[in-house]
Amino acid sequence: MAGTTLPTPLYGLYQEEIGFSELMVTVVFAVYAFGVIGVLLLVGNVSDTVGRRPVLLCGLACAAASAVAFLAEGGLPLLCLGRLLSGFSAGLFTGTATAYVLELAPPGRRARAAFAATAANMGGLGCGPLLSGLLAEYAPHPLVLPFAVHLVMLAASFAVTWFLPETVDGARPLRTARPRRPSLPPQVRGVFVPAGLAAFAGFSLLGVFTSVSPAFLAQDLDVHNHAVTGLIVFTAFLGSTLGQLLVPRLGTARAIPLGCLVLIAGLALLAAALAWNTLPPLVLAALVGGSGQGMGLRGAVGEIAAAAPAEHRGGALSALFVVAYFGISIPVIGIGLLAEPLGLSDAGLVFAGCMAVLAAASGLYLLRRPGAGAGAGGAG
Repeated sequence: MAGTTLPTPLYGLYQEEIGFSELMVTVVFAVYAFGVIGVLLLVGNVSDTVGRRPVLLCGLACAAASAVAFLAEGGLPLLCLGRLLSGFSAGLFTGTATAYVLELAPPGRRARAAFAATAANMGGLGCGPLLSGLLAEYAPHPLVLPFAVHLVMLAASFAVTWFLPETVDGARPLRTARPRRPSLPPQVRGVFVPAGLAAFAGFSLLGVFTSVSPAFLAQDLDVHNHAVTGLIVFTAFLGSTLGQLLVPRLGTARAIPLGCLVLIAGLALLAAALAWNTLPPLVLAALVGGSGQGMGLRGAVGEIAAAAPAEHRGGALSALFVVAYFGISIPVIGIGLLAEPLGLSDAGLVFAGCMAVLAAASGLYLLRRPGAGAGAGGAG
């Protein structure tokens, strides 16, 4: 997952080298999100039939191909191709890897496994910009070395995954796989809408930090240090991981609406940073908003994983991440479109207001639905 956010601190360098607008940055970023969505929609539940391990190996292969595309430095087309392949890899990993970790967990360790899966997801996404920011600022070849390091990490991951046991009984050969949209069994449908709303709102904030925050730092705050940019993006994903740690005490049902409330606080801090052009509220927005996103995500994953039958768990989780990645792509493109007439700061303020309204509506819906106070004792 680190590879999917690896280019975040490097977008400014690509803009200087290739020459494209801020709107194109958001489009390049959205290409990744649409790659994720496409894979989740077409083969989101294929691991339920062919097994978890083959799907993860295919995801690693796509990630390696993405790194090679970035290493080629062939201009905007290869940049988009690299992001698309990165989206394919993330789409293959999100639901499948989460289901795999849950199934590999020993009896009685399901709650810790849910945290391990979501923390690995968010932790990897956070470590990507931190790694590339440090290498771009303090090491030679800033557009080459991060992706070379990523290839080494992928090789190690491939070797480990190759020897993992399969958890799907009666898994069929990969060549027999047929595209199928993620399906929602009846047991999941009652919890999917509130879980999906929370995931959409939370991922939209992460999308802003991983796509347009480097430009805001450079243009409005005069921060050109790539390591600082990577650290701020990392802080958002660190907040997500910390928020997930709170879920066992709250229970998954309570964690989702409370996560929406914390997310609104993070959006308010983001609005303050954009309005006043100051750095401290931006750092706090990353930490607080990330915490709200993490609470909502772990709550959503726990609720859906607990409700879904084993044979449909991968598909149900993939469907959740389809909604989440729409949250990353659509609002980010909206900011890119508004940045030209309004400026980046004002476009970000419009985004913060819209997402705060959505998060508030989600929280109220969750609190009013029957059984909203249940689930206080479990983490899914």
